[in-house]
Amino acid sequence: MGLEASYLRDLNPAQRAAVTAEDGPVLVVAGAGTGKTLTLACRVAHLVDRGVPPERILLLTFTRRAAREMLTRAERMVGNGVTGRVWGGTFHAVANRLLRAYGGPVGIRPDFTVMDQGDAADLMNLIRGELGLGRGERRFPKKDTLAAIYSRTVNAGVRLGEVLDRDFPWCRDAKDGIRDIFDRYTARKRERNVLDFDDLLLHWRALASASGVGDRVAELFEHILVDEYQDTNAVQADILVAMRRTTRNLTVVGDDAQAIYAFRSATVRNILEFPSVFPGTNVVTLERNYRSTPAILDVSNAVIALASRRHEKSLWSGREGRLRPRLVTCLDDAEQADEVCRRILAHREEGIALQGQAVLFRAAHHSDVLEVELARRNIPFVKYGGLRFLEAAHVKDALAVLRILENPRDEVSWFRVLQLLDGVGPAMAARLMRTLGVGGDPEASPIRRLLADPPAVPPSAGSDYERLRTAVADCAGGDESDRSDLVPPAVQVERVSRFLEPVVTRRYSSPASRMRDLEQMEVLAGGFVSRGRFIADLTLDPPVSTGDLAGPPLLDEDFVILSTIHSAKGCEWDVVHVIHAADGNMPSDMATGDAEQIEEERRLLYVALTRAKDALHVYFPLRYYHRKNPLSDRHSYAQISRFLPQHVQELFERHSTHVDGAPAEERVLSRSSSAGDLVEASLRSLWT
Repeated sequence: MGLEASYLRDLNPAQRAAVTAEDGPVLVVAGAGTGKTLTLACRVAHLVDRGVPPERILLLTFTRRAAREMLTRAERMVGNGVTGRVWGGTFHAVANRLLRAYGGPVGIRPDFTVMDQGDAADLMNLIRGELGLGRGERRFPKKDTLAAIYSRTVNAGVRLGEVLDRDFPWCRDAKDGIRDIFDRYTARKRERNVLDFDDLLLHWRALASASGVGDRVAELFEHILVDEYQDTNAVQADILVAMRRTTRNLTVVGDDAQAIYAFRSATVRNILEFPSVFPGTNVVTLERNYRSTPAILDVSNAVIALASRRHEKSLWSGREGRLRPRLVTCLDDAEQADEVCRRILAHREEGIALQGQAVLFRAAHHSDVLEVELARRNIPFVKYGGLRFLEAAHVKDALAVLRILENPRDEVSWFRVLQLLDGVGPAMAARLMRTLGVGGDPEASPIRRLLADPPAVPPSAGSDYERLRTAVADCAGGDESDRSDLVPPAVQVERVSRFLEPVVTRRYSSPASRMRDLEQMEVLAGGFVSRGRFIADLTLDPPVSTGDLAGPPLLDEDFVILSTIHSAKGCEWDVVHVIHAADGNMPSDMATGDAEQIEEERRLLYVALTRAKDALHVYFPLRYYHRKNPLSDRHSYAQISRFLPQHVQELFERHSTHVDGAPAEERVLSRSSSAGDLVEASLRSLWT
């Protein structure tokens, strides 16, 4: 009991109620900054303290880092290394583990390989070419659009026609061709023993729903806990229903007000309808915010209170804060950039480091003008939402070589690897694949043929070809049969890097930094005993970007954070600047097709506001220029975001950068200022 009291002592009453809830379904509605990570970690510790075997607890998160952080906290509470036996990880990683162990009854062989999203798009592109689609007189969707349509269809469980009508209307006329591609894509994956990300969830659902083996899999876990439940999709919700058909011990934690990933097929309905799906749910609401000042929370609460459907809550804070949020009206985009820079530097002089400040925006291109102004003023910055690690060409090259070693029937990887050879294009790569037997007789071994009886290649490719054959032989254990168990994964990555170094130097910019990425890949591989596990883990939970492996983003002492709001979720800063709070940008004019989209845009603004700890600035440019011609003065006037009606604006301290035609950095607009005042000020600026 003493141990229990030690980690319960610092919890507030609502957190304690969530942690100590009795068995059965539990929904923890955790508002922004209310300590959900601590609460979930304590719940794990409490279950272990109650005598639940750690290996019978499943903790599902959306990143491996989140699972590791929670389990590390739980370990500090209970000790003895017991939480190391908890099943913790992402939905996809757990699906990968379960399918390798129990997937036989649903037709899954344990040696399957996992395609990342880029590989899935490449395979669809191969099929698109085979079918001759896109060669006619009408536009046909390209590979990334096809992959997005496919993922939206299977994850949302919605028919293809409905997805096209709602999300991809310009593709409606291509429906028959898209259906043909999806049919062949599904068959090709089965023939090659590969699964994509969506397959992992679909087959886990099938496994959990199957008679016999489904009961065994469900009974593996006495308790299931899920983080960020508002970000789950329809398939993930079905999995949880199937996994809890023998026991109802399910704890989910999330915030419907932060459901902002519909473009990934997540649905806010999962958290809103949880109590009806699991009758008798114990709902616990966390409302005490430990991040923001009361004034910032007042604005945030007022914005989300206008949502059409939500779990009722009102965030409050015991913190003190003298600064009211600022709503700044700017003449245009350039003046907005100028004002943001001045406020950033002013806060820096007050002692707030640049890294303690973030500029948030709806879409990546919204920071273009600001980035130029920051550079002009010598204010360093780092922009979140850049190239993801697995999207980097050199990383995909290395993984493609490892994948053909793991699964010699993986034609997408063969197609990529063979085109790395100097002078080998798509047509030559396809001919070499046929000669090697890729995609042919399933009993044939393309690896054996590559090593023992290699097909001829153009003279320019000779050196690359021999290095590839050497790397494959080294990774396969030195002979024609794959004895990769004799060669540690880190050594295999090193051998592949040797093959790739001249290729990277020839094909890509910044070859030195790219090779450092591969060196760090080798370090990562050192933590694995099998090549297959390394490939699967890196594919399912990769580093966010290449910079995570290549070193710090820049050498400056400090830097401002620029980020899309989607990328900022889960983060916090002392000062937050939200730019372009205008209709058409927030909400985006691309996301106002129906009421659900508009509600998600409202939640997006709420997420941006609740990232701020001490100071919040929201900027609204009055006009936007249409500058296809750099000398053009054509522009349109903007409306302030519909999510900031008058009664919400009154919670801000209101400023304008142009009053009576003259800059007024600190001139406050009174609460009684009307929209007419702003219009008059903007008109005066046109002739003064």
